[in-house]
Amino acid sequence: MAKRGKKYQEAEKLIDRSKTYEINEAISLVKQTAKANFDETVEVAFRLGVDPKKADQQIRGAMVLPHGTGKTQRVLVFAKGEKAKEAEAAGADYVGEAEFIEKINGGWFDFDVIVATPDMMAEVGKLGRVLGPRGLMPNPKTGTVTFEVEKAVNDIKAGQVEYRVDKQSNVHVPVGKVSFEDNKLVENLEAIIDQIVKVKPQSAKGEYMKNVSVASTMGPGVKVDVSPYK
Repeated sequence: MAKRGKKYQEAEKLIDRSKTYEINEAISLVKQTAKANFDETVEVAFRLGVDPKKADQQIRGAMVLPHGTGKTQRVLVFAKGEKAKEAEAAGADYVGEAEFIEKINGGWFDFDVIVATPDMMAEVGKLGRVLGPRGLMPNPKTGTVTFEVEKAVNDIKAGQVEYRVDKQSNVHVPVGKVSFEDNKLVENLEAIIDQIVKVKPQSAKGEYMKNVSVASTMGPGVKVDVSPYK
């Protein structure tokens, strides 16, 4: 295992690994242990008691954080006609059809999120091998395949985040930036926890939230007591 840097080791001393912290204290610790010389992202990690191999336990969706993510998302919209005009008016960074499919096939990825109207998905679907591994493929579950183009673009620009359980039953979601005020990070984190609780599969047995921790990009994880939210 690679040796941790001096800053990380110093930060780790501030945390009691055997303890789960109340949410306000956890956020405070994350900010104290963020030692990088850039504005680190704060992320929450859930270890869930679900079996992602089962179709009815594949948790996936999107939500808008109360205080955004601190990051401006570049949005590419595949649409035509009036829906293309709607996307442009909503502030999409790129709007088009075949020309962007060609650009992506040529290695262009100057965007963060793709929105597509359903009638464009036959063409966009051809990019599956390119977009899929990067997590960029539009999906109805995350609101990125829709005729409600204006709403989709506005939500993404307002701080929408996606959540998806991986093969190890983990979910990772950004909460905001270290530079955020404590109360804004707390409210964003509470909103995410509430959402994950809300989408608990009925077929999931036993303990649902096995472990929840928050950390900055370069900092150690801090376990969060989520018992008040269950």
